[in-house]
Amino acid sequence: MEPYRVKVVEPIPILTRAEREAAMARAGYNPFNLRADEITIDLLSDSGTGALSAAQQAGGALGDETYAGSSSWFRFRGVVDELTGYPHIFPVHQGRAAERILFNALLKPGQLCVSNTHFDTTRANVLLAGGTPLDLPCAAAADLDSDHPFKGDIDLDALRAVLAGPESVGVVVMTITNNGGGGQPVSMANLAAVRDLCREHGVPFFLDAARFAENAWLVVQREPGWSDKTPAEVARAAFDLADGAVASLKKDAIAHIGGFLALRDPELAAQCELVLIATEGFRTYGGLAGRDLEMLAQGLTEVVDPRYLAARAAATRYLGDLIKAAGVSIVEPAGIHALYLNAGRLLTHIPPAQYPGHALATELYLAGGIRCAELGTLYLGEEDENGDLVKAAPYELVRLAIPRRVYTQSHLEYVAEVVAEIAKSPEKVPGYRMVSAPPLLRHFNCRVEPVRS
Repeated sequence: MEPYRVKVVEPIPILTRAEREAAMARAGYNPFNLRADEITIDLLSDSGTGALSAAQQAGGALGDETYAGSSSWFRFRGVVDELTGYPHIFPVHQGRAAERILFNALLKPGQLCVSNTHFDTTRANVLLAGGTPLDLPCAAAADLDSDHPFKGDIDLDALRAVLAGPESVGVVVMTITNNGGGGQPVSMANLAAVRDLCREHGVPFFLDAARFAENAWLVVQREPGWSDKTPAEVARAAFDLADGAVASLKKDAIAHIGGFLALRDPELAAQCELVLIATEGFRTYGGLAGRDLEMLAQGLTEVVDPRYLAARAAATRYLGDLIKAAGVSIVEPAGIHALYLNAGRLLTHIPPAQYPGHALATELYLAGGIRCAELGTLYLGEEDENGDLVKAAPYELVRLAIPRRVYTQSHLEYVAEVVAEIAKSPEKVPGYRMVSAPPLLRHFNCRVEPVRS
């Protein structure tokens, strides 16, 4: 069971099918354009959507809003220092700000940024810095059905070849857990091997540590030699392997805003600090209020509680079991922050050019008011100048991201029931065609329309 009880509640909007259809049409069939009061269960993101604890709320009331050197900053720095061991810690308003500052400092035009898998904004920040993102997921990641415990690992042979090859590598970034790779964890053995390869070739090694605690929990559960460690000990061991980290603390700090950039190299830290002050805020607040720093510090202590992590992992696994019982495949094994539905396997009548992942995500809203997003050809596909598909995504997935401490077991059972109803007649789900889209991060702002037979 959850190791907490509910103290404050808010009502959930429940719309009719006709109201949902009107809302989705107005939104251009893009879930990002829906309003909060049109959504019954919101699984679009686990970023900044968690429920604060009473201790976090109390900490917020104690926030020190002094411009420079606030007591809230010193509490935040102390918690992050104990967690990571990095000497240079900069708060930022969220993870993508840390990415922007770091990549502009490390990447020269044309250099590679190598990762197990870049997520959307990480990839965009690499491109905006003039770099080239390169994903090297391990071979096990290609088998969505296997129970391999660490599909988030990077392909070490491929990484070794790239580092020894002719192209210049500016940085290697390991995302823990691997969000773009189905929410799968990264093993400590893989991180240690990446550290060794990066040191051998003189390339900086960083963590994208937005879900560091969840990765640590899965290491404790799955990796030999780590079962007697606490999540905090595993997390610290992971941070010890890297030259620094970027983190969105809207995930595993269970807060609504915030992040950090943490570094070992004092020269790199000085360079990043100048950009931080110019674009985010002074080094002791980085665009955050004192109350935010207090809530983040408290959240970072709560997230490594083994009871909390065990309950969160069990809830996600329970939802996955219900969905599989309804005949819908997921990326195996279930992670923690999200489940990834195999839309391509369910909606075999929809070709990649008509975005089967997006079609299933849209149908989940139309059928039950569940908002989520695809990780398929709408997100990863490439079209030519005429709008014809030239490269489909390797898989058509739908991500059900589970907010922290928000939904109960009955909410998750409702989600499974809606999935089961769709699975009874999947052929009724239409495909979609693109109407308009920006050149970068199009899934946030595009508009599509159903393809009617």
